[in-house]
Amino acid sequence: MSPKILTVSIVLAFSGVTSLLFPQETAQAAPAINSVAKIRSSDLTLEQVFRAKTYAGQAARNIQFSKDGRYLAYTWNPYGENGFDLYVHDTQTGETKRITSPALMKTYDAPEDWDRFDKKNKQKEKEDAERQAKAEAQAAYLRGEKVNLMQWEEAALQEVKRELAEKKAKDAIKKAETDAEAAKEKAAAAAAKTGTASVAKADSDKKDEKKDDKKDAKDDKAKEIWELRDELKKKLEKEKLKPSDLYPGVNNLVWANKKNELIFQYRGDLFRLTMADSKVERLTQTDKTERIVAYQADDNGYIYMDEKRLYNASFDKSTLRQLNRELIHPDDAEKKYRIADTVLSEDKQWMAISAEAPDAKPENGKPAPPSERQVEIMNYSERFATAKKVSREVSDDKRKVLATALYIRRVADASTRQPQPVFTNDGGDVWFEMSPVSWAKDGSRYTFSTWEREKELLRIYVGKAEEGVKPQMVLERRGNVGHEIVNVIAPQFTPDSQQLIAVLDEQGYRQPYVIDVNTGSARAILKGDFESHTVIGFSQDSKSMFVLANKDDFAAMNAYKVDLATGDMKALGQAGDFHRASTVTENGDKLASMAGQWASRPELKLIDISKSKSTTLTDSHDPQWNAIDLQRPERFSFTNRHGDKIQAYVFKPANLSSSDRRPAIVYTYGGPLNDRHIVETDSFQQTAYMFGMYMAAKHGYVTVAVDPRGHSNYGRKFSDANWEQAGKPQTEDLEDLAKYMQKNLGVDGKRIGLTGWSFGGFQTQYTMYTSPDTFAAGIAGAGPTEWENYNSWYSGRTIGKTERSKPTLRKYSLLPLTAGLKKPLMLVHGMQDPNVLYQDTVNVYRALLENGKETLVDLFLDPDGEHGLGGTVKPKALHKKYEAFFLQHLGKAK
Repeated sequence: MSPKILTVSIVLAFSGVTSLLFPQETAQAAPAINSVAKIRSSDLTLEQVFRAKTYAGQAARNIQFSKDGRYLAYTWNPYGENGFDLYVHDTQTGETKRITSPALMKTYDAPEDWDRFDKKNKQKEKEDAERQAKAEAQAAYLRGEKVNLMQWEEAALQEVKRELAEKKAKDAIKKAETDAEAAKEKAAAAAAKTGTASVAKADSDKKDEKKDDKKDAKDDKAKEIWELRDELKKKLEKEKLKPSDLYPGVNNLVWANKKNELIFQYRGDLFRLTMADSKVERLTQTDKTERIVAYQADDNGYIYMDEKRLYNASFDKSTLRQLNRELIHPDDAEKKYRIADTVLSEDKQWMAISAEAPDAKPENGKPAPPSERQVEIMNYSERFATAKKVSREVSDDKRKVLATALYIRRVADASTRQPQPVFTNDGGDVWFEMSPVSWAKDGSRYTFSTWEREKELLRIYVGKAEEGVKPQMVLERRGNVGHEIVNVIAPQFTPDSQQLIAVLDEQGYRQPYVIDVNTGSARAILKGDFESHTVIGFSQDSKSMFVLANKDDFAAMNAYKVDLATGDMKALGQAGDFHRASTVTENGDKLASMAGQWASRPELKLIDISKSKSTTLTDSHDPQWNAIDLQRPERFSFTNRHGDKIQAYVFKPANLSSSDRRPAIVYTYGGPLNDRHIVETDSFQQTAYMFGMYMAAKHGYVTVAVDPRGHSNYGRKFSDANWEQAGKPQTEDLEDLAKYMQKNLGVDGKRIGLTGWSFGGFQTQYTMYTSPDTFAAGIAGAGPTEWENYNSWYSGRTIGKTERSKPTLRKYSLLPLTAGLKKPLMLVHGMQDPNVLYQDTVNVYRALLENGKETLVDLFLDPDGEHGLGGTVKPKALHKKYEAFFLQHLGKAK
């Protein structure tokens, strides 16, 4: 049941500060999603499944409890609204107030801004409606119905023609005014002279005017259609929607330390909300973007950032003080460090400043070359192709990591001589990564971690809150520590500042450990083979920890309360829910998460831990989703040839029997995703879920999504499976899946298709080339076919060992394997893709042609699309192509 949502009316107080008051007016709840009638399977269309306006609403962001746990603030908006407005839920009364809204924030903006917001919102709505109407009209036309497919272009051209005529009329008026002024000047000059010369000149002017009139008459002739189309193209390019064109809403917030008030950001300015009277006060109004960092320790002011500078401001004074002055390089007084990040201790007495040294000045005095190569991507939208450049650091490039330094400074002593850095790294041609600094709650200590890839060296440091005193290394691990641990290690102290917790991969799964700072040992807190790499928080007494873990279900991620002494775990959320963006109160009695599953799309849920009660705070999605939500997938798993349990889900067509011989489609990804995989209970992935459901319901196909070895969140054995054998383990698992499907899912083994995107595009090709009889047809989207061309940060971690100046990853290229293709394959790519370069698909296509596969390979390209397409080819068009391809090569279900 949804909580009450209170709307906000605007009252402008005529005082020095604009304020807003919020009366207790209750809004009506959204209609129940189950009230929408379902479409019959036979009538379902891709135009409905992939309509122009998505069914999915916005997920709540910036989810934070007040310090006393009474209030929960978050940014969100109901389905169909732009931006993320601020909401505050009172856990005592059960009421939710909407604090900001377009009507409210309009009072703080220039009228011109809202003219643009309103105009662009209407443009967006019009574009969505036209795209949907065009898709449905095209489908009707192909069914043989009489449809004018040119009606939208004709209307657009008429609009362009009208706008050109208006412009011409304005130009003519302006020209007439200019000519009249010029004529007066000529007449005045002529009055000073006598004779026929002036008359002749006047006659000449009249002849010129007649010529102009004839020219204007000729210009009045309607433009040719192709000229209007050129003008329309220019107009569409000029008016293309950008994120900044639409109302953004609130994008960050911070609660006070003791008071029930918060500061939020809106369009780069800061605002203060006090819960006692629900009053909003504007704090800043500048041309620069300000970011709130924290309240002062006594709540009498606030600390914010402007770019990389940190400022201290008081509510009752106009004094503004910069806290983190520029830093002088310890070896060169003329150089200044660039401040990369500043982290304050909770008591606001100390700050940790991360800084980067400038490049060494070259001997020739010219700017140093960029650290990354520049790769050209061709743009074919103009009359002649143009190129844009994107940065691309590949594995055989020399690196140019800037020298870094960490400073610990007293906030009160920012004007004194700067101390020596407590930690430095020389940078250069190395892979070096450093985590953000985390302070102990009492401000006595700080911690951070470093990772040196070439040395396979992971370290955790702990330092005292003292200027110039180097931190102590408290943990060191060498060798294969798990490539996916670097981004989640996140060392931090418990609230009592006594225990150091960090996520490690010591036993094959990423889980939190207690680090003994004296001995360098690490004690596992949890027991079992599962992933738990997100620590949400701790109880105030430091006896309990809150984590996300897939302990009970690899496809879900529940929230758990953990006894730090025993490791005992208590599930807090509903079984089967996948929790994301979670937070917990300081006293550990309430939890808030974006959580959901296939049966109930993700919403913001408030869990009262002490009462084991859950309340859903948002209602985000279009109720019309229920009309096409015809089937739910069934989970299953199978054991591969090595004894590993492989997770998957299947959409089964109606009346399926295990003795059937149905066509089938398998969707796979196969590569590491750090904290994600495909088989997740809250994922409505376009091809795996949406298209899979459609093909099962409409065409009677069996459709499967599978997570073979190579995926994240199944432990290191899976995520490391690609190392120096990219694609091979997944192909083995896919072969075993095909056999399982024939035996258990009523599938015809000769009519199974395979598809995937990105790494899945690579995997689809690898399998089609190296196991050519397993799948009858394949569609490979945006696959990195040559790992030597891919981003080094990914390939060097997951594919194989690399060397500078040597393209050693060339050995994993798919080009030599293309000779093995036996079955039809379609390659899909966005030609503007800056992630997986379109040239990869061109090169593999060339290799296929050279190997005589011209009758087996097709290309489907989006001239304007990037890695997820999104240019000319929209989701409906993409899956229309998929549908036709698989129906052609796999046939219909009997």
